[in-house]
Amino acid sequence: MIEGLDRTPLTRDFFDRPVLEVAPDLLGRTLVRITGDGPIELRLTEVEAYAGEIDPGSHAFRGRTARNSVMFGPPGHAYVYFTYGMWHCLNLVCGPEGMASGVLLRAGEVQVGAELSRKRRISARSDRELAKGPARLATALDIDRGLNGTDAIAHPGAPLSVLHGTPPPLDQVRNGPRTGVGGDGAAHPWRFWIDGDPTVSLYRPHAPRRRAT
Repeated sequence: MIEGLDRTPLTRDFFDRPVLEVAPDLLGRTLVRITGDGPIELRLTEVEAYAGEIDPGSHAFRGRTARNSVMFGPPGHAYVYFTYGMWHCLNLVCGPEGMASGVLLRAGEVQVGAELSRKRRISARSDRELAKGPARLATALDIDRGLNGTDAIAHPGAPLSVLHGTPPPLDQVRNGPRTGVGGDGAAHPWRFWIDGDPTVSLYRPHAPRRRAT
């Protein structure tokens, strides 16, 4: 346990706000993952906002499907998706129910349970790389589709919860384009990160896939 950390759980009201308010406000918060082997605690250092059916970069842009249905549900729940046939990514649903907005958790610092994350992230060259990127974060915290729809508002035995933690000063919060988002959503400066933090992932612009010739 981190000495002096504010362990007050975030409430449903925290997430029941516009996504562009929630996303930067998640920086510095503590994500708690209870695994079968013990707890892992992560300080969030980088996130991205996705604004549902008004956002071309969002999975919910074309409406509700079986895959994205959790995004249309109550705020404070986990939306976990599988990408490129090999990686999971973790989002937290926010905004009013039915709006389908969410925050992708892109990176963080593992502060408790690093020994558990190292077993899952054996390719990490240092602890700062354990959760440096959304797929790495999910792997380090043992996140998969089995947690899709999980309520992340703290309750006894919850596998996921978010604590108040230690938000950074506002002058340390930066924003810019989202990683890998193309088309009409490319210009949205909806990626937020803590300036200078070594766990923040490298920015990569969208690279259209080339068709085989």
